Amino acid sequence: MDYDLYVVIDEDYRPGLDLAQLTHAVAENGASVIQLRCKHSCDQRFYDLALSLRQVTLCYRLPLIINDRLDIALAVDADGVHLGQEDLPASVARRILGEGKIIGVSAATPEEARLAAEAGASYLGVGAIFATGTKSDAGDPIGPEAISAIRPVCSLPLVGIGGIALANAASVIRAGGDGVAIVSAIMGSDDPASATAALLRTVKAAKSELLVR
Repeated sequence: MDYDLYVVIDEDYRPGLDLAQLTHAVAENGASVIQLRCKHSCDQRFYDLALSLRQVTLCYRLPLIINDRLDIALAVDADGVHLGQEDLPASVARRILGEGKIIGVSAATPEEARLAAEAGASYLGVGAIFATGTKSDAGDPIGPEAISAIRPVCSLPLVGIGGIALANAASVIRAGGDGVAIVSAIMGSDDPASATAALLRTVKAAKSELLVR
């Protein structure tokens, strides 16, 4: 499972944007995981979007993760679900989804990471690393050092999220992250395809630097 560039497609970020077309653009330019987040959409809208993105991700053989909603993930046969600390427990989601699906869990501390791993999480979304305006309940930024604190006590893949952009993505990898989750740096770009490619180059360069040290 490649978590290098985890792209979050957020329905609320740019209303009216063709999200299937955006998903095509990022998939063609190096996205390794796609997550669909629809915090304020009705169930029908969420389902329709998930189905359209599922068709795109199948074409590119990319995993589709659904934010929060286990029912939507099941309805479109997504590859998995991402859960926050106040969502359905990961252990329950694992029991429903089975061992073959991906379960991501948000974590900000070593203790949250440990509990998520014990509950059956596949990876952790660690953040908010930097200040972000794309998620109202993200809390205060915890910095890349949070990843450094979690890394020694958790062997799961760690994906940094929250305010990550081209200028700071490498710091997440240097701190021990396996990848970065991106919202605004791609969705807010006038050229999402180029933004995706540039972010992927930055992540891979940071990983290469670590290998030669």
